[in-house]
Amino acid sequence: MNQSSSAGFGRTDRGLILASTSRYRRELLERLRLPFQVLAPGVDEAPLPGEAPAALARRLALAKAQAVARLHPQAVVIGSDQVADLDGHSLGKPGTHDKAVAQLRRMRGHSVVFQTAVAVVCQAQGFADERLAEVRVRFRDLSDAEIENYLRAEQPYDCAGSAKSEGLGIALLQAIDSDDPTALIGLPLIRTCELLRAAGIELLAA
Repeated sequence: MNQSSSAGFGRTDRGLILASTSRYRRELLERLRLPFQVLAPGVDEAPLPGEAPAALARRLALAKAQAVARLHPQAVVIGSDQVADLDGHSLGKPGTHDKAVAQLRRMRGHSVVFQTAVAVVCQAQGFADERLAEVRVRFRDLSDAEIENYLRAEQPYDCAGSAKSEGLGIALLQAIDSDDPTALIGLPLIRTCELLRAAGIELLAA
């Protein structure tokens, strides 16, 4: 899959690539008003035995960026991954209604930490770094009917933790604690900006 958010690369001759087909990450990155391309990284997202949620998110974010950077060594490549952490157990994208019901039933009345990692890689300049943003979310003690009604309305089956906080999913929550607000949607833009600047990308150039 090869999509482009804008014709040409404009402010950077090296080019900027988002190593993700997530529409949520694409829409978030568009806020920075940098031209970029979108490429699928083709990375196996299965956790390793005993891998902690934060470690999984970090590893996959870097692996995605590296996979695309190997094919485009001159480009600056962004990779990201999110894992919902419930008492040390990883919760990924449910994929189906039944799995989403099971996830929300497990999370109701509990605090869940959404571990969102972002990595930036540019092979040509030998740059590779990553950051982790943690978002602590407290779920309300939801009834089975509320869970069913929410899932039928929004169908968030491609979201880690089975909820879209930027949509109707906000009604499931009691509190959100984060120092990088967009991390919960899928791409921590404050940390992304930090990494892009370190890689030589000017964010507010004339």
